[in-house]
Amino acid sequence: MPSDLILFAVFPYVAFSLAVAVGAYRYFYDRSSYSSFSTQFLENRWLFWGSVPWHYGLLIVLLAHLLGALFPGTWATLFGKPPQLYILEVAGLGLGFFTLAGIGLLLMRRLTNPRVRRVTSVMDWILLVGLLLQVASGVDIALVHRWGSVWYLSTAVPWLRSLVLLNPKVDLIAQLPWTAKFHIFNAFVLFSLFPFTQLVHIFTIPITSLWRPYQVVIWNRKASPTKSERPHLQQGKA
Repeated sequence: MPSDLILFAVFPYVAFSLAVAVGAYRYFYDRSSYSSFSTQFLENRWLFWGSVPWHYGLLIVLLAHLLGALFPGTWATLFGKPPQLYILEVAGLGLGFFTLAGIGLLLMRRLTNPRVRRVTSVMDWILLVGLLLQVASGVDIALVHRWGSVWYLSTAVPWLRSLVLLNPKVDLIAQLPWTAKFHIFNAFVLFSLFPFTQLVHIFTIPITSLWRPYQVVIWNRKASPTKSERPHLQQGKA
């Protein structure tokens, strides 16, 4: 279909080029924006309970996707038999719900806390919603379209390799259900959004922090006047 050709043969290259070009521009010409702009000082409790499951769950899930893509033969050998496949599917589904709870808490934190909401940009909202949809679609695939750990090796993995070889085989993706198609397409959408948001900092490795001198932070805040320093107000008729 023409739509599949645009979404899975053209858009991945557009997303990759946009991410590299804009990310490089920000790094070399707007280095001060290459940070995460933490809101921990504004609210800490919800941030902790949301960021811990989000970061750890997402890291393990992404690592599983990466290992399957890099070593499909080894992955199929390890998890090709029913007992190992059952364990992998259950573990993956549990991690999916774990990650979904994390991003849900982070989104609710932005929605319900006025101070955090005030410093949240439009691109932050778009990215948060995109991440929520990405994790939710992954959980839906695990629930409805079982054994994704196996058919992922014969569909998405060879398609990704065809992209690297500049010969995209769209027919491998065209046969997938729409939820899986959305999951794949949305991943490239998120990749293209990275340089426009705070998540661009994940592409940096802060090794210079190991030898950077300590930074002294001084609060520059005018103290409120004491009771003796307050001007006396005279009461009178208007």
